[in-house]
Amino acid sequence: MTRSVPSRHDDIADDLRHQITTGRIKPGERLPSEAGLADRYKVSTVTLRSALAVLQGEGLVEKIHGKGNFVRRPPRKIVYVGGWGTLDPWTAAEAALRVTVRTTTVPADSHLTALLKVPTGSPLAEFFCVSHEEESPRGLARIYIPRDLVPAEVLDDEPSWQESARRLAVLGSPPATVRETVCARPPTPDEASALRTGSSKTVLAITRLATDTAGRVVEAALLAFPGDRVDAVFTTHHVTDERQTQG
Repeated sequence: MTRSVPSRHDDIADDLRHQITTGRIKPGERLPSEAGLADRYKVSTVTLRSALAVLQGEGLVEKIHGKGNFVRRPPRKIVYVGGWGTLDPWTAAEAALRVTVRTTTVPADSHLTALLKVPTGSPLAEFFCVSHEEESPRGLARIYIPRDLVPAEVLDDEPSWQESARRLAVLGSPPATVRETVCARPPTPDEASALRTGSSKTVLAITRLATDTAGRVVEAALLAFPGDRVDAVFTTHHVTDERQTQG
C-alpha cells in the first residue's frame, strides 16, 4: 500500500508537524529548501510557504533570513528582574546567551520628548541592545540618556558600562527612583523583525524611567521580549515607620 502525498498546505503542515513532534526532525535542524520541499510534496512554492507559515505561527519553525527554515528549540525562559533593570544572572551569564550593543546619537522625537521631558530634537545617546540564544533572538532594549548626562565611562567604552548594557541595566549613576510600566501587546513591525516573531504573537513590553533626586528623568529604556520566553520579577520592600517602632 502506497502512502498518499499531501497536496494542500494544511496536509503538508500536519506531515511536517508530525515529523517534528516525533523527533524525526530534530530541534535546531534546518529543513530542506522551500523549492526542495515543494518538489517533494508536488505543490507550488506558494502552497509550501503557506504550510510553513502555519508552523511558524505555532512556534515550531523559525525562518532565518538568508539561511532557511529551522525547527525551533523548546523555548527556555529568561528572567527580567525589575527595579534595576537586569537579566537574571543565572541565565544572563550563560555562554549561550549573548547581547550585542550598538551606540549612536539620535534627536528626541515626540515620544522620547514626553518620556524624558526634554525639548523635541534634543540629542540623546541611544543604546540598542539585542540578546540572542544561538540564532534565536530573546529580547531587545532601546536605552536613551540625555547627551549631557552620558557618563564619561560610557563615552570611553569602559568595560563596566558595556557589561551594564549587556545586562540591560541602568547605565548611569544609581537613580533615586525607577518606575517601570509593563504591558502585553502585539509587537511593532520593528520589534517583530528584530525578534523574528509573527505580528500575531504577544510581546512583554517594559518602559523603564530612572529619575535622580531632583526628579529629572536621567534615562528611559524601552524593552520588549517575546511573551513566551520571559518572566518579569518585581520585589517590593516595605519600609517600617520608625515612629511606630519607637512607641
